[in-house]
Amino acid sequence: MTSLLTLATTSMKAANAFGFVAHRSFPGSVKQYSSGPFRNTMMMKAKAGQAEVVLVGCGAPNRGMGWYHAVQMLEGRCPSASLDFVVEPWFLGAGATGPGGDDFAKWQKEASAKYGTQFFSSLKDLPKPQQPRLALISGRTADNPHLLEESIATGCTAIYLEKPGAPTVAELDSMAKQAKAANVPVLMGYNKNVCKYVTKTREFAATVPGSQTTFVSNNAYANTPESLGECFERNAEGMLKNMAIHELALLVSFYDVTVENIAAVIADKEFSSCQTLPGPSGKMFTDFDKIKFTIQTKTGTSVSVQADRCGGTDSYAYVSSPDGKKELFRYYMPDEEDKVKVKELTAKYPTAMPYFFTQDPDYVTVKERVAKMCATGAPAEGIATIDIAVNTLRVAEYLTPVLQEQLSKVAS
Repeated sequence: MTSLLTLATTSMKAANAFGFVAHRSFPGSVKQYSSGPFRNTMMMKAKAGQAEVVLVGCGAPNRGMGWYHAVQMLEGRCPSASLDFVVEPWFLGAGATGPGGDDFAKWQKEASAKYGTQFFSSLKDLPKPQQPRLALISGRTADNPHLLEESIATGCTAIYLEKPGAPTVAELDSMAKQAKAANVPVLMGYNKNVCKYVTKTREFAATVPGSQTTFVSNNAYANTPESLGECFERNAEGMLKNMAIHELALLVSFYDVTVENIAAVIADKEFSSCQTLPGPSGKMFTDFDKIKFTIQTKTGTSVSVQADRCGGTDSYAYVSSPDGKKELFRYYMPDEEDKVKVKELTAKYPTAMPYFFTQDPDYVTVKERVAKMCATGAPAEGIATIDIAVNTLRVAEYLTPVLQEQLSKVAS
């Protein structure tokens, strides 16, 4: 069966098929622009060989994934990425006086003063590109379709789209077609595709024919109705389209998992849990707080996923014997080497989400490869395309009701 791993490393020979573009010629100088009350005195600007990055959807400091992307770029950890602009519709609009508004305003002022980063409430307000422009879209999933459209309209020549990309398969497929028509490549923030623990686990599993691989993802939410309710509302697309979407992308990328190729789905009913809880708004949300399942494919592959909102900060993978009775190999993220960096980052940002730090080097890798592709045309090796994302979201939509039905039979 032909692999669905349509990775960017093969893209240069298939530029038209996957939307890679011939880079435009950009002027060498950049004008000075003001940004509301924070007029820049030292403007950050992309140099030759760098992508001019627009972060779309920053979110709250210490909580939003977009904010952590910004931190990594501003600290110079992605050499091919120059974070010149931040577009934040909520905290520079209706959310300015609400929860988190003061924290965002403080961080905005600091970033403007120290780095010259410009802040806008809308993509439509951006100046014209001066270097190849990359949109890093990290807003609410429901907003992504129109944010991608606006990013293309404002001159972005490449897009980094955070998972899952869109609320539904139909919307994401439409976005893929729109980007392809505009000759704009869209690459996905599926960082676990390039993780050390995934690579080492796959390498070991290849040495044991018939072995069973399980990918485990954990978050560190408090196991309380209040904490989980907030999580369910903020990630209303659901666990399989949010937290566990990275693992599903691995299955689509490396294990021939597609909706058409799924032969069986088996939930681990003893481990798994699905709850209906009120969010901060008072609305009720139903989602998995933890789930474990095995997928068997028609082509003979068997692979498992385990995800727990309250399981801690580590992700890992393990390989079991063909009969499933003996664990043969396990590798953690972070490993001992990476734990040193996690400790440093925890001390530096003590109130930030812990999972930022365990996946820190992989976030850098994905951004750097995508930014370098945008700036120079170099292949973004190993980075999942929007085609992978469409198939991944299809699997998530297929699995959710199947697993909920299996667990409901236990509850009844």
